[in-house]
Amino acid sequence: MKLVVLHSRQVIAENVAGAYNFYQRFRGLMFKKHFPANSGLHISPCPSIHTFWMKFPVDVLYLSREMEVLEVDEELHPGKIGKKVKGTASVIELPAGSIQAADLAPGDVLALEEASSRRIS
Repeated sequence: MKLVVLHSRQVIAENVAGAYNFYQRFRGLMFKKHFPANSGLHISPCPSIHTFWMKFPVDVLYLSREMEVLEVDEELHPGKIGKKVKGTASVIELPAGSIQAADLAPGDVLALEEASSRRIS
């Protein structure tokens, strides 16, 4: 899937994987060696995250059911617990620096659209 800002059609990430069952949500990006640029992980349902056993920092978007950005967490380093944001239905993890590069902020509405089916390794 690709992640886009709805009003501007700006592409944030071309290769967003989904974590929609218990095992996928539990594992997330733990133990991955790297997080390629232009990729992401959508975790749903998911009100908050942690970065235990991760090897790199991530940017985190906390989303409502309508895919509105409620809050952002930039460069959440390994071994940390993410924010608790009221109303969060899902989160998207992105490579560190992605939020600033795309100028994302609370209030932006995003969409996940079909794209290539490459996996994050």
